[in-house]
Amino acid sequence: MKNLHYIAIIFGALLAFTSCSNDDKNQDTDPGTVTNPVETTAPNTTYTPAFAGQTRINGVQTNTPFEGKVITTTLSAPWGVKALPDGRLLVTEKAGNFRIVKVTGEVSAPITGIPAVNAAGQGGLLGLCLDPDFATNRMIYWVFSENTAGKNQTSVAKGKLSSNETAIEGATVIYRANPANASTLHYGGRILFDKSGNLVVSTGERSVLETRPLSQSVSTGLGKVVRITKDGAAASGNPTFTQTGALPELYSYGHRNPQGLALHPVTGEVWLSEHGPRGGDEINRVRAGLNYGWPTITYGIEYSGEKIGDGIQKKDGMEQPVYYWDPVVSPSGMTFYTGNRVPEWENNLFIGALSGMHIVRLAIRDNKVIGEERLLASENQRFRDVTQGADGALYAVTDGGRLYRIDKK
Repeated sequence: MKNLHYIAIIFGALLAFTSCSNDDKNQDTDPGTVTNPVETTAPNTTYTPAFAGQTRINGVQTNTPFEGKVITTTLSAPWGVKALPDGRLLVTEKAGNFRIVKVTGEVSAPITGIPAVNAAGQGGLLGLCLDPDFATNRMIYWVFSENTAGKNQTSVAKGKLSSNETAIEGATVIYRANPANASTLHYGGRILFDKSGNLVVSTGERSVLETRPLSQSVSTGLGKVVRITKDGAAASGNPTFTQTGALPELYSYGHRNPQGLALHPVTGEVWLSEHGPRGGDEINRVRAGLNYGWPTITYGIEYSGEKIGDGIQKKDGMEQPVYYWDPVVSPSGMTFYTGNRVPEWENNLFIGALSGMHIVRLAIRDNKVIGEERLLASENQRFRDVTQGADGALYAVTDGGRLYRIDKK
């Protein structure tokens, strides 16, 4: 019966694959050769997807020859990477350093001047983004795990890269996700600018049973996507929640440990990756005011094998993931490809997979996944973040200290 179930999913997905749309500019882009699903390992659960293609979609294979080249192996646990206007890469290292890396492989000395991070557990210097006007104001924004009064929290800071690129000037903490907790897990930690020039930040629910339910509380900053100004205030146009004590900076809620954010290049919508427990990693299309379910609904189970809560996967008023994995791949930083050197990749989503030890490529049409590919799996690396460079190539960092350039041969 299970085989028939997955055959039905694949068949439905293939029908979607052949459909067309006037809403997505990559409707005529061939995503490559269709193959069997890339995941062949048995799932942890017997949960039924909400719709065909929500998991274990058919595989696709890039036909354009491409390669992943190692630029450097000397980084120390890099967590985030972004391209500077001149083509160099700005990288965060977990222990608390910014570094600049040339595409030829030279790595700068640590850039000083940032607030102290607590790098224990899953904490440290996390995601980063550049001001849209970086070329003139040199402002950088980043997420880090901050120890405050003996407890830890996901915090956001900003500062100016000095003209000699040796220091961050005027570093200031502009936002803290409350409440703080002693846990050193599930910080979330990505940040980007949306189309309106406001900051979008993902926060984790800090993992422990004490804080897990707070992802459903709109009076806390845990397990959320928040939308703030450059000064850390709630952005105008945020959704209004009717519950008592609702925070004005909240954009969406019900998240577990969201380590990836990206803007869709056509719609401008925010997409998010988040770690599930044992099974149930998710890709979500984030929309204002919506509840993404954790921990009430999930396609995963506890690490012990027990069900989570009532063991349900669907509930009215809670959003379904666009896509999920069981078993997990541990999705982290991600980006949409807007280059033209590999035509099959146009508007595809690329996600660093940690436990999966590859880069996920998801071909997407009409906000649905129509194909999945695993890139650089032979490298045996935990891919932490992926970005697109000024040259149109993809760049990815790994926990092992590598920086890759991924492009057409």
